[in-house]
Amino acid sequence: MKKVLIVGTLDTKAKEFQFVKDTIESKGVKTVLMDAGVFDAHVKADITNHEVAKAAGYELDDLRSSEDRGKNVKIMSKGAQIKAQALLENDELSGFISLGGSGGSSIAAKVMEILPVGMPKVLVSTMAAGDVSSYVGVKDVMMMYSVVDVAGLNDILKTVLTNASIAIVGMVKEEKNLEPSKKPLIAATMFGVTTPAVEAAKAHLEKQGYDVVVFHATGAGGRSMEALIESGYFKGVLDLTTTEWCDELVGGVLSAGPKRLDAASQHDVPQVVSVGALDMVNFGPVDTVPSQFEGRNFYEHNASVTLMRTNEAENKELGTIIANKLNQASANAALFLPLKGVSMLDNTDMPFKSSHENIALFNALKANLDQSRCALIEKDEHINDQSFAVAMADKLIEIMNRKEQ
Repeated sequence: MKKVLIVGTLDTKAKEFQFVKDTIESKGVKTVLMDAGVFDAHVKADITNHEVAKAAGYELDDLRSSEDRGKNVKIMSKGAQIKAQALLENDELSGFISLGGSGGSSIAAKVMEILPVGMPKVLVSTMAAGDVSSYVGVKDVMMMYSVVDVAGLNDILKTVLTNASIAIVGMVKEEKNLEPSKKPLIAATMFGVTTPAVEAAKAHLEKQGYDVVVFHATGAGGRSMEALIESGYFKGVLDLTTTEWCDELVGGVLSAGPKRLDAASQHDVPQVVSVGALDMVNFGPVDTVPSQFEGRNFYEHNASVTLMRTNEAENKELGTIIANKLNQASANAALFLPLKGVSMLDNTDMPFKSSHENIALFNALKANLDQSRCALIEKDEHINDQSFAVAMADKLIEIMNRKEQ
């Protein structure tokens, strides 16, 4: 039987981890307990902290003599990830659970980075009531707030840990009768202001026998897609909405990071890309917009979202960045330019309609794109025109078929 991996600092939270281990095993599920603490464990670990430290290239005694707790956490995180990777490669794992504060949660996050989507992952954390993006990353993590500190067993913590333990047991024991789709998977990116285009392309691709997985271009969506492309999930990518680069460049709240647009090119996955929603940077409520942008063109999407029109200089730089990203491709790529507008707000009588910004974007793309690596297709259409979306989908099918020949 495969086992649930339990990773924790057994020098400070031995009783809590032993309670979780005993609860899980009492339900008929085996476990493997890994110690990521630096000092002496108060319960027996299946994988000792000495082994974890050595996996990271260190001796535990050297870490114990150091007063740099932050560095030690990083080292033990790395070692725990390496040991977990070995268990994963040997097909020994059915799930993962951990618990702790900020340090323990960061160690758990490092391990969960390498666990596949679909493998159950539970993290009980004192940090779960705040921003958990640094712990979840791009994986399907279930986080549970511990309510009280993980600092000694009591009735409240026992209840929380019991629930978490039963949750992981249920997930690993329950038969998953999902039949994997035999249809090739296509990744697509969408924002509210590019929804008509993506829906039209999706319907067209599905009629041709593909399954389309849509990612919301909110930063986390782009990062998740890039990670899944790297993992080999997709036969092709319809990256219609590249707006996350606006937030990365200008400082909005929905950045997907500097590696956005890398994975398909670097892994030679057929891709058709466009400039969806490159007219906007995302901020929170109006009163949270940084003062440096005073006087810019804003649109209040709702009480929680304020959009700012990108200017000519930003569009010129966006064009250069995206062209250079696509120049990594090896001919299995195409870039589509919708000359009549890049989003719902960039349309006739809409607040972001302006030709100067788009001309700056398009000219920078054309000036910097290596068309021997990525074909350039200009269409005198709006991005949300059905014909534009279908043309992108047909081009992707053409590239995928060509790559197979």
